Amino acid sequence: MAAVIEKPHLLQRLAPVFRGFDGPLMLAILILAGFGMVTMYSVGFEQGTRFVSHGRNMVLAAAVLFVVAQVPPHRLMSVALPMYVVTVLLLLGVELFGIERKGSQRWLNVGVVIQPSEIMKIAMPLMLAWWFQRREGQLKPVDFLAALILLAVPAALILKQPDLGTTLLVLASGLFVIFFAGLSWKLIVPPLVLAVAGIVTLIVMEEQWCAPGVDWMVLHNYQKVRVCTLLDPFQDPLGKGFHIIQGMIAIGSGGVWGKGFLQGTQTHLEFIPERSTDFIFAAFAEEFGLVGTLALMVAFLFLILRGLMIALDAPTLFTRLLAGAMILNIFVYAFVNMGMVSGILPVVGVPLPFVSYGGTAMVSMGVGLGILMAIGRSKRLMQS
Repeated sequence: MAAVIEKPHLLQRLAPVFRGFDGPLMLAILILAGFGMVTMYSVGFEQGTRFVSHGRNMVLAAAVLFVVAQVPPHRLMSVALPMYVVTVLLLLGVELFGIERKGSQRWLNVGVVIQPSEIMKIAMPLMLAWWFQRREGQLKPVDFLAALILLAVPAALILKQPDLGTTLLVLASGLFVIFFAGLSWKLIVPPLVLAVAGIVTLIVMEEQWCAPGVDWMVLHNYQKVRVCTLLDPFQDPLGKGFHIIQGMIAIGSGGVWGKGFLQGTQTHLEFIPERSTDFIFAAFAEEFGLVGTLALMVAFLFLILRGLMIALDAPTLFTRLLAGAMILNIFVYAFVNMGMVSGILPVVGVPLPFVSYGGTAMVSMGVGLGILMAIGRSKRLMQS
């Protein structure tokens, strides 16, 4: 009698697609996504629109994460150079033919309107990881110099748009790769010392440096105003300092336990500007207090530590550098956003991962986490 071969059911056919996904990483992502949905419902429940859109953005980012996680790391390496070159050309296109909105020229119409600087957040660490992988075992100082040039060109184009927040994120993503590749501390410490000395000088000589008419040359005037407002937001409490002051009031008024879900007065009386985007952390802290803020920070810390473990366990130099840069990008996002809302960093347009509203940033986050998942997944599948 011929053997009867049973056709596998749907779950059995789908099992290989999900096999190897990192459970702790997915748990951290789901926890942070939960924080984001709860907060978005609270800050936007009067209109009732952004909550639904935020959920749709999260579903789209999850789909992107899932698709990217299926891509083997060696395939990622093969697209690094063309992706970098195309994105630099798009940034040049923005400079020549870009769409201007609210005083910034950051978008390009290529049939659909895109923001190439968002693509560079992914293209930059891919490119530099590819660069150092090709020179593994024979790295010379000139290779680090070339990497810095590869980083400086797109960063300068983005800064010129102007977009200081995205410039900082692109620089961070590239510098993480360069650091992990083995850049000597002898080259790292002097710029850090100069930066600290510059900050101290600026604080001590605030009145002279921030006086009207003083040109900082390397920064646009609005960027100078942001730094000076950080040093003393009460110089213009109803104007440039309004964002920082209201953010600090909201965070402080939350106390230890917070005012409660949907009970944030600063939030719902609309004192917090951009409460669903850049300043959503202030709304969260007001309603959930110190306890909720610590829980959010612990969730971010769990995600970052898990990502670093994946990076340390990655099989090649390319995947180690790429995974390390991708997860530390999220750290920079969270640190800069919480820092600017708390009044310890200048206000720049950096969203809080998983929590702030924004489709482009959410999809970019999905790509980065998908790459991280692909790296961890390939390692586990090879071991099984």
